Amino acid sequence: MPLPPEFHEIARRVNNWGRWGPDDEIGTLNLITADVVRAAVATVRSGLRIPLALPLRQDGVQTGAIPGRVNPLHTMVAVNYEMFGPDTVATSDDVVTMGLQAATHWDGLTHVSHSGKLYNGRPAAAVTAHAGATALGIEKAPPVLSRGVLLDVARVRDGGGDRPLDGAHAVTPEDLEAAEELAGTAVRAGDVALVRTGQIRRYLAGDKQGYAFPSPGLSVRTPEWFHARDVAAVANDTLTFEIFPPEIADLWMPVHALHLVEMGLLQGQNWNLEELSAACASEGRYAFLLSAVAEPFVGGSGAPVAPVAVL
Repeated sequence: MPLPPEFHEIARRVNNWGRWGPDDEIGTLNLITADVVRAAVATVRSGLRIPLALPLRQDGVQTGAIPGRVNPLHTMVAVNYEMFGPDTVATSDDVVTMGLQAATHWDGLTHVSHSGKLYNGRPAAAVTAHAGATALGIEKAPPVLSRGVLLDVARVRDGGGDRPLDGAHAVTPEDLEAAEELAGTAVRAGDVALVRTGQIRRYLAGDKQGYAFPSPGLSVRTPEWFHARDVAAVANDTLTFEIFPPEIADLWMPVHALHLVEMGLLQGQNWNLEELSAACASEGRYAFLLSAVAEPFVGGSGAPVAPVAVL
């Protein structure tokens, strides 16, 4: 079924093709300038470091619903192997088979296409079976080191509590503005917005299926909000990123398409924002230095990441 006119209307309003030149392959990460990084470093006060990644484990968040996106399978290939003879130095080595987007990850700009196109007008055929992404691969992404802002929608909606959003809740621009008000700082150009729904608490409590479906997430109205603020990247604490099932019948993954294809906006899923939420509420501030460098898998359409917020 063709994408509806309302999708194409939003796409025209948020489109960034050509904004950083016809050969650009990093999209909104261009907005993380040296000045942005210096300002981000200046937010550090206590030096408290909060990890935001889920552990990579065989019984991880993937349910099998997405073909091939397997949880990490960890195998030892050497265990205390004395390669130079008895009583010498011994080594242990291991390998992992996993989906690049199995747990906490960034979606790269080739993760989705629409109407035969990728970001900046490149053809979807730039993704091939053998080489992967021959353009716009995740290895092109520069280091994501910027000011992070936690938009704690779950806390705002719960009147200062921290209960997860209902599974049918589509996060709206109004939700984001209320969370921005709680944060006490305006989201600005080059920031990385972290949107907390509280959904990941279901996974942490052992309910993997409940975490996956149904899931709160971003509304199709939110890309314009991020575009207006020149956000460099967006991540949240859900498996699907956007509301699932979709808010508009038969319009699947519209936020993915608007972010990745039209805007060139990196987006992340399965980020654990629970400890960060508690720390931000305790300290009364929601902006921090964020380090979230994607693993540079050549040709990858996404990559695992171990983000850290520094308050």
